[in-house]
Amino acid sequence: MTGKPLASDTAMILAAGLGKRMRPLTAAQPKPLVRVAGKSMIDHALDKLESAGVAHAVVNVHYLADALEGHCTVRSRLPDIRISDERDQLLETGGGMVKAAPMLPDPFFCLNSDNIWLDGPNDVFKELSQAWDPERMDALLLLVPHPRAMNYRGEGDFHLDPQGRVARRKRGYVAPFIFTGIQIVSHRLLRDAPEGPFSTNVLWNRAIEEGRLYGVSHMGLWFEVGTPGAIKPTEEWMTRA
Repeated sequence: MTGKPLASDTAMILAAGLGKRMRPLTAAQPKPLVRVAGKSMIDHALDKLESAGVAHAVVNVHYLADALEGHCTVRSRLPDIRISDERDQLLETGGGMVKAAPMLPDPFFCLNSDNIWLDGPNDVFKELSQAWDPERMDALLLLVPHPRAMNYRGEGDFHLDPQGRVARRKRGYVAPFIFTGIQIVSHRLLRDAPEGPFSTNVLWNRAIEEGRLYGVSHMGLWFEVGTPGAIKPTEEWMTRA
């Protein structure tokens, strides 16, 4: 796909979580350092950023922060990695972005550190950049339909209207799209944010009410790797693809 350049040259990687569902593998290491298909999950994300041409990354740390910060420091690829330190207090996804905002341009990519995915015809950062419109959007979410969400057993997260605006799943119903953990975020989304720890859902809800939360469907595969049991099938899928 040709056309628009990348929407940003910087990504925030959310890596401060406790990784409770991944125990016992996270008893002595943070979840982003758990290995899948021969390398840590955060390296899967960092390598994808480098391949896409995203030059800078900001990584937030909390649980076993020294190990994660040390890993990022010694990487020979994508050397421009800055740390947003949450050792004193875990700020959750929304609070983490707000704390890191002074290090982030407007807009920026944001992705979970435990994301594993295979690109479609174009990498996900190009997919998002092609659809990004800062005049209409506070955030643009990369969503995946159920058939391309490997290991996923949930009921989905969102609906998309014909213009790409996002609506939440209604209780008791199945929604066709799952959030991949990858998005473009405008600083406008972060305005008037709560202090301390809070979920990005707080900001998304406001953006939905204002008609400014959008989504785009991922054309490749996405893997939910939330538990130790998901690692082997993910590796088998990656070998097969």
